[in-house]
Amino acid sequence: MLGSEIDAVVFDVLGTLVDEPAGIRAGIRGSVPSLTDPAVDELVRLWLRHSESEQQRIVDGTRPYAGSDALDREAAQLVADAAGAGDPGALALSGRRLPAWPDTVPGLARLAEHFPLIGLSNASKAALLRINAHAGLRWHQALSAEDVRTYKPDPAVYELAVAVSGVPPERLLMVATHAWDLRGARKLGLRTAYVTRTVGDAPTSSDRFDLHAEDLADLARQLGIR
Repeated sequence: MLGSEIDAVVFDVLGTLVDEPAGIRAGIRGSVPSLTDPAVDELVRLWLRHSESEQQRIVDGTRPYAGSDALDREAAQLVADAAGAGDPGALALSGRRLPAWPDTVPGLARLAEHFPLIGLSNASKAALLRINAHAGLRWHQALSAEDVRTYKPDPAVYELAVAVSGVPPERLLMVATHAWDLRGARKLGLRTAYVTRTVGDAPTSSDRFDLHAEDLADLARQLGIR
C-alpha cells in the first residue's frame, strides 16, 4: 500500500482544498449585486484566465516575476472595468476569502494523525495566511511559491517541499485536483494523487498518477487510514 511508502503529504491549496471560483464569485456579487448569474460566471472566468495566463508567462520567462497579490489586483481591475464597478481594491481581497470544500477540514485532520502535511501554493505568503485562516486549514508547514519567485509547475516550487521535508522526492505524495500540477510534481519524482473537484483540471488518458480519489476521505482510505 502506498501509505507505507511515503513520509509526508504535500497539498495544492487553490481548487484542491478551497473553492476558488466560489470565493471570487461571492466577491463579485457583493461588489455588483445587480449582475445576473451568467454575467458573474463570465467575470469569474475572466479573473481566473488572467491569473493562470500571467502565472504561466512568468514561468515561461516572458514576464518579470509578480506576486499573486499583484495578479489578483490586475484581475480585479479587469473585472471591475468589465462590470462597470468602482474601486477594485476590496474586490481583489475576495481571492483570500475562499471556502473550504466540505471534506477538506475533516480530511486534513484525519491525514494529519498519520503524516506530516505540507501546503504548497501559488498564493503569496500573505494571501496564504488569510486563505488558511478563512477556510480553517491546519498545516504542519505551509509554503508559498513566492519564496522562489515563480509559480507551479516550475520545478523550483516542488523543490521547496522536498527541501522542507528532508526526504527524497519519491517519499512525498503530491495531492492536487489539477493534472498539470501533478505532472510538474511527477517530473521531479514525487508520488502523485489526483482528487476530483468540480473546478479541477482532469487527467488525460496518458497521465499516470499513483492514486485517483473522490475526496480526502477516499484518499485517506487508499493510504490505509481506517
